[in-house]
Amino acid sequence: MLKLRFLKIPVAATYKLIDMARDTIGLMDALGIKSAHLVGASMGGMIAQAVVSAARALAHLHHVDHGQSARAAADPRSGSHADGTAAEDQGGVHQRYGQTWNVLRAGHFPEEEALDPGCAERVFARGLNPAGVGRQLRAVLASGSRKGRLHGVKTPTLVIHGTVDPLVRPEGGKDTAASIPNPRILMIDGMGHALPMRFWPEIIDAIDKHAHGAAAKAA
Repeated sequence: MLKLRFLKIPVAATYKLIDMARDTIGLMDALGIKSAHLVGASMGGMIAQAVVSAARALAHLHHVDHGQSARAAADPRSGSHADGTAAEDQGGVHQRYGQTWNVLRAGHFPEEEALDPGCAERVFARGLNPAGVGRQLRAVLASGSRKGRLHGVKTPTLVIHGTVDPLVRPEGGKDTAASIPNPRILMIDGMGHALPMRFWPEIIDAIDKHAHGAAAKAA
């Protein structure tokens, strides 16, 4: 699928990012939530962008985004771990889990690596759905670039991106920020596509300050 995208061949998908964005808006409506701060990582950031684009009629909708533009090039190694394939046996799952997150972390994080076996165990016990992963990837690739719609975003936006992200290159985060009027951008040195615990304080503090600042402006 990634090869199709790079060759600019259309990718068929059962659903796209806009469908998941509409689901988010529909859930907010059903729960009586008129406004919200949105935080999304990886594809979640892309969905958050789509929500803001689709819900401009909602008053005071604030967008806090770890998002990327769809045109950013990926490291082939990381793409091979996001193609929807997975080992089905328990041993294979454990091995692939560690390999995948070592690539996405883009560095040596002993505290995270020590947790990988337990996380892999829980993933295996919960159940695997390789076809579902494939559908999610197709949804991203079939949705195309969001740049044109991002130019109209008026909500306060924070873009957070790792400087060594192997899946969506740092240029993608910078391109997202450049496509949105008056954003804030935080490039976290040494962070890849994953969110290792050592970076949590910086990420949480940035989101907290951004959300409070956005709320104050809206008041």
